Amino acid sequence: MKKTDLKENERIDDLQYKNLKIIQDKKGFCFGIDSIILSDFAKKIKNKSKVVDLGTGTGVIGLLLCKKTQLDSIIGVEIQSEVSDMARRSVKLNKLEDRFNIINADVKEIFEKNILEKNCYDVVVMNPPYKEIGTGERNENEKKLISRHEIKAKLEDFINVGSKLLKNKGEMYLVHKPERMAEILVKLKEYKLEPKELQIVYAKEETDASLILIKAVKNGKKFLKIHEPIFVYDKNGKYTNKIQQIYNEK
Repeated sequence: MKKTDLKENERIDDLQYKNLKIIQDKKGFCFGIDSIILSDFAKKIKNKSKVVDLGTGTGVIGLLLCKKTQLDSIIGVEIQSEVSDMARRSVKLNKLEDRFNIINADVKEIFEKNILEKNCYDVVVMNPPYKEIGTGERNENEKKLISRHEIKAKLEDFINVGSKLLKNKGEMYLVHKPERMAEILVKLKEYKLEPKELQIVYAKEETDASLILIKAVKNGKKFLKIHEPIFVYDKNGKYTNKIQQIYNEK
């Protein structure tokens, strides 16, 4: 793709992993390190898995999983038409059309409009909006608001739909904010998703937790493993060895 093929305010960024590139809107919501860490957390998915990425955004998680795993196929669901179009073009840019499909749809209407079938997928990944309506900064453009706030769908909607998409014993991987962990765990169990793994992410050793990563299994047995925490920056403000490993994994 040439720069002349990009739309206004768009750019091509290097994901610094196996030559992957992604198209992003300079004035819109750009992916963060949470998506990068989630793709690493979810790379343990089984070979030939059929995967759904709910709220795929520009498709960064799906692009990385196509290279980090031996998944069979992945479907990215994104409600914003312009954002889903960018994701679709990024898939084409990376020549992954045979494995990664983008659907422009509302998560809440997936079954109502027969977009996807229930109980058919091995894995669901998600990086849903973190902020409840009425919280956080609101002086953002519409794309950023929808990406960061539960305007179009709530956390419970994502978990509910994700559970229904999964086969029995299917796996869900999600990233979210630690202040909502209690709510997340309750909702997971409410929708028959048993939390199995938890990893907490800190910006630095002396700071409060900034992210949580959770793996849950549909109709799984009770057992929760808590991994060692991840620290993003060292005392000198540079990426830790763990983060460098995630970015530069061979």
